Amino acid sequence: MIRTRYYLLSIIVLLAYAFYTMPHFGAHQLEVQGSSNEKILLTGGAGFIGSHVAEALLDRGDRVIIVDNLSDYYDPELKRRNLENIAHQDKNHHVCFYRTDITDLESLRAIFENEQPTIVCHLAACAGISPSIKDPELYIKNNILGTFNLLEMTRTFGIKHFVFASSSSVYGASNKIPFEECDIVDKPCSPYAATKRACELLAYTYHHLYRFSCNGLRFFTVYGPRGRPDMAPFKFMDAIYKGVPINQHGDGSSMRDYTYIDDIVDGVVKAIDHRFSFEIFNLGRGEPVSLKDFVKLIEMVVHKDAHIIEIENQAGDVYATHASINKAKVMLGFEPKISLYEGIKCMYQWYANEYICGKK
Repeated sequence: MIRTRYYLLSIIVLLAYAFYTMPHFGAHQLEVQGSSNEKILLTGGAGFIGSHVAEALLDRGDRVIIVDNLSDYYDPELKRRNLENIAHQDKNHHVCFYRTDITDLESLRAIFENEQPTIVCHLAACAGISPSIKDPELYIKNNILGTFNLLEMTRTFGIKHFVFASSSSVYGASNKIPFEECDIVDKPCSPYAATKRACELLAYTYHHLYRFSCNGLRFFTVYGPRGRPDMAPFKFMDAIYKGVPINQHGDGSSMRDYTYIDDIVDGVVKAIDHRFSFEIFNLGRGEPVSLKDFVKLIEMVVHKDAHIIEIENQAGDVYATHASINKAKVMLGFEPKISLYEGIKCMYQWYANEYICGKK
């Protein structure tokens, strides 16, 4: 049964190419919300980005329905702590939590029936390049089937606005810098990237057929407090603080467009508030930095030296990412504010005062 659904999804994704030409989908803006009366179903709300988005939405008075399966991709205890932080902040009892897997369509249906959300913000996914190469079926199931289920529920319950997370990885090993949303992105370098691109196509197909507004967000290397422990910013900070060697893929010249979590959250909230027909936006800082310079900044903030072991490049990885954010600036009013140095300082304050203390 599940494999049959995979085949059907594959057909839908292929059909999307008939409709989906990136240059500029619908610059026509349908409406700007920005109110504090929405009821937003937020998938992945216990994770790194999702928990920060939940707090931002609660701060302005929205009601938030968090759907997260607390997977063990990384320590679920970190996600439970995130939920505790959210609950502590929720003074008006505007948040509820469902421990549910987004691949379970009937459980999702029950949540939608019970909660009747007005907006879906879909951030849940299996993340990571290398793990997707080792277990591609898991990524296809969770990312593509999970997104399909959310789109189905959006259609079924007449929800008019769908926001979802994509990734800079969809650009693959493109030599065209900076990356623009109108670039052709048909050569992904990993199963993870392929699933993210497939989800963009699937979302467009559902928008085209059922006419709900849809904003897709391509995140560029997000870092900051509560960051995922499998990502380079956390791994390097953790190793430098503890004085242990860390493997570095390549010579450190690879470039990433590191983007602080608060700036990403601002972009997500703006995408929730701005309803277009269908649009894809890059959310990055637009200022790529080499890995070796990124490590030097961490050394400056932590006041310790890194012990680097250089190893071969990682399969599926790309040399550089660089976001053009002109479209997000013009259409969303997105404007990154946190410098890399300031962002690393804030991340280290959380790491030293909360993460390390919480482990003791």
